[in-house]
Amino acid sequence: MIEVKNIYQAYGEQEVLKNVSITIPEEKITAIIGANGAGKSTLLGVISRLIKQKSGDVFLDQKNIKDMHNNEIAKTLSILKQANTMMIRLTIEELVTFGRFPHHRSRLKTEDVEKINEALHYMDLEDIKHKYLDELSGGQRQRAFIAMILAQDTKYILLDEPLNNLDIKYAIEMMMILKRLVTDLKKTIVLVMHDINIAAAYADYIIALKDGQVIEEGSAEYMMDKNILDIVFNHNFCIAGFRGKKICLYHNDIAYEEGPNPPLKIIQDYFKE
Repeated sequence: MIEVKNIYQAYGEQEVLKNVSITIPEEKITAIIGANGAGKSTLLGVISRLIKQKSGDVFLDQKNIKDMHNNEIAKTLSILKQANTMMIRLTIEELVTFGRFPHHRSRLKTEDVEKINEALHYMDLEDIKHKYLDELSGGQRQRAFIAMILAQDTKYILLDEPLNNLDIKYAIEMMMILKRLVTDLKKTIVLVMHDINIAAAYADYIIALKDGQVIEEGSAEYMMDKNILDIVFNHNFCIAGFRGKKICLYHNDIAYEEGPNPPLKIIQDYFKE
């Protein structure tokens, strides 16, 4: 279990996180949402100990990360930052091999090779494992980085905007892969995202940040609420039901003229645009 207790972080006079306390549910996808500057990426950085907080504590399975060695953390928690470009030219297989470094420490063992091959197979990259990263499409490149995380074989996976720069096809494909990681491999995944509807469709739990504070948290069903989202994003939303799911409509004309629950025809017209 990941427990965050009373985290405060600031850069100079700029407060970024203000007394943040959350508990991440295990073996689920947790989405952290909020406007730009809400503190989402900073929170991931603090949880992974890439950023040192001013005060407060983070616990991994009841161990304070302040007391854990770097290698112990790397075997428990992996993080993929938003800027995941590499300055050196690597093949997919070489990239995925990096994921095993906390385990092999530059001396690959049979178990390490097996984990690398399993990650390549799971992400359907075996046939192109010798391709260089700069030769890949955006979707293939993101799958390669997820394979690297898989090879690291951690219980917890943190992803900072993994859908960034992906078109809708690859974004949905990526979320389906992450769901499989939870169901097949019992991973606990925390990701920063901007698209509310994708968060509602694929996340089990949603945490909303605004100005460095937790505004609300709960199940996707609970969080898809106009009163919550209007505050989080400072916008007039319209929440509607469609095929048994709640969806968020962004058009102000719908939100103002039709109210929070527009008829089905309005929703259908919206998706035809």
